[in-house]
Amino acid sequence: MQNSQSEEQVSTAGAGAEAAERAKYWVKTVGRGAEILEALATRGPGNGMSVTEVGQACGISKSAAFGILQTLRHYGLVADEGEGMHRRYRLGMALARLGDRARSQVSLRDVARPVLLELTAATGMASRVAVLEAGHAVVIDQVDLEHGPRLDLRMGTRELPHCSGLGKALLAEMPLDEARALIARTGLRRRTSRTITDEETLIAHLRDIRMSGYALDDEEDAEGIFCVGSVVRDHRGGTAGAISVTGLKLDQPSWRFQEIGREVADAAQRISRALGYAPVP
Repeated sequence: MQNSQSEEQVSTAGAGAEAAERAKYWVKTVGRGAEILEALATRGPGNGMSVTEVGQACGISKSAAFGILQTLRHYGLVADEGEGMHRRYRLGMALARLGDRARSQVSLRDVARPVLLELTAATGMASRVAVLEAGHAVVIDQVDLEHGPRLDLRMGTRELPHCSGLGKALLAEMPLDEARALIARTGLRRRTSRTITDEETLIAHLRDIRMSGYALDDEEDAEGIFCVGSVVRDHRGGTAGAISVTGLKLDQPSWRFQEIGREVADAAQRISRALGYAPVP
């Protein structure tokens, strides 16, 4: 009981220190500017906001909202149309330019790396990130275990789409006609006795993957080894790649695969958000 109370006190103290640090460097006007941009982002095409609506949405006065809007407008971050009472504000095109610059500075490998490190530490398994190339999942980075059994996982490995965790996660996100075309090109080669080699069975399996949010390779690519993968999305909601963890099958209970699947899917979502993906509520 005393240990639990001590941990709670440390956690509370840490949160308080973080809040104090944030308050020390917080610039209120900049924060309000960011809130205004977020408010404008909620509107659809041709549906701008008046100064009054902006003020109400952000909890600030009309005069404060007007001043910040004019400053953002000067830098092209906000645009307006109409006059007087009919003037409406929307996001400015300078944001599109900055967004393109931001995306050009982001690499999937760099964004995924710290998340993979955390995923390996949490699961005790090697983790990888891959992209789709010429119909295969190509590994572009991986985090190995520092201790314990090391699997023969190599950078640049090209994994078949129908029997690996990474490959199935990527394949499941394709439109059905594209998935069938890819399967026709790469084939359904039998790798183990558990490999799915029937096209319709695989198509039904891909539907299950989309519903669960993760793909399980249960000794389908190599005997005694399992892999759990989940897709990573880009800022447009398209497929940027996939991540996975790989381990020895041994006597893993079925519920453990589900638990790992949720962990991998959560890690994939974190990477997706860092790449600019914003899921529709």
